[in-house]
Amino acid sequence: MKTLFKQTLTASVLSTLLAGTAFAAPAEAPPAFIKRVADNFISRLQADHSKLQNNPTAVKAIVRQNLDPYIDSQAFTRIVMGTYATNQNSTAAQRAQFEKNFRETLIENYGTAFAKYSNQSYTIRPYKETGSRNPVVTIDFSNKGDKIPVSFQLTDAGSQWKIRNINVS
Repeated sequence: MKTLFKQTLTASVLSTLLAGTAFAAPAEAPPAFIKRVADNFISRLQADHSKLQNNPTAVKAIVRQNLDPYIDSQAFTRIVMGTYATNQNSTAAQRAQFEKNFRETLIENYGTAFAKYSNQSYTIRPYKETGSRNPVVTIDFSNKGDKIPVSFQLTDAGSQWKIRNINVS
């Protein structure tokens, strides 16, 4: 009887611990996550500003190092591919190749824009928690008096947020 009790107790404790880690939400609030990523990225752009003007390879490296870890490229790909992201309309190899090409295109496009960065400021718009699985945080970048809103749609990747879509208005 003691053995059965110990086994049941052990199984209960383990399943509780595993369930807690499997469904652990990110510890950071969505705006704090975006602020941390943006601050680190902008600091890097500022530190290497003189090198970036005529060196697309350096810009791409900075984008890869500072943004890639926080991007959910599969979600980006599914959003762009739409119905073609299903098994009925494309193979796994085709989706993987599209994701690779799409990621490189994003790095190229954003890299070109970020190479022109010259100490513009940004503010995070007030955020209201909605309980959504995909919260949206919007940053207003100030550039020569103009505000350029950039919205980041996030997804819960377990222990941290990942960016699943970016909308520049």
